[in-house]
Amino acid sequence: MILDTNSANKTAELLLQINAIKLNPENPFTWASGWKSPIYCDNRIILSYPTIRNYVREAMAKQVERLYGKPDIIAGVATGAIGIGILVAEVLGLPFVYVRPEPKSHGRKNQIEGHLEAGKTVVVIEDLISTGKSSLNAVQALSEAGADVKGMIAIFTYGFTVASQNFEANGIPLHTLSDYRHLIAQASQTNYIKETQQQTLLQWREAPQQWKPE
Repeated sequence: MILDTNSANKTAELLLQINAIKLNPENPFTWASGWKSPIYCDNRIILSYPTIRNYVREAMAKQVERLYGKPDIIAGVATGAIGIGILVAEVLGLPFVYVRPEPKSHGRKNQIEGHLEAGKTVVVIEDLISTGKSSLNAVQALSEAGADVKGMIAIFTYGFTVASQNFEANGIPLHTLSDYRHLIAQASQTNYIKETQQQTLLQWREAPQQWKPE
């Protein structure tokens, strides 16, 4: 869910500006899943641009406070959201932990890194939502450790129906700074893409697993 349209448009503009998001309908990318995609997103690039990372951390911190007040802890999903999660926690003056995809195979075999006491309220920070599977895996780990997970805030989502269904099924509210709809609108308004490309990008969004470039 988008809380602020102006912030959604601004975030989309900045992500395109620094090539954190690339759109290339004619020469699509191949995701790890094997899907062909006209879009590629790497929000970790944000960390290399101080002005933009400050904008994102402030916007996310404001949304945390607006939605949840001040939780006890901010958690980041490894590895993409560790950096931005730390920045959000710093703005709010809160402790930070991060969650691995699975427990380490050695040492203390932690999946959650940092100090987390059972019963503490947690807001999870994520960089990108596709199907939501890996994000919700982090939520599950936190819940199993006794945390009271209030919700998740991410920088960007593709807006797949399966992601919405997964978050609803797990009872976890999801809010994002921007999403695919605002991104395509912003790209069109700024002439980043042509009208014919816009149609292709919208078609991909409707059935990404079946989409093939023309």
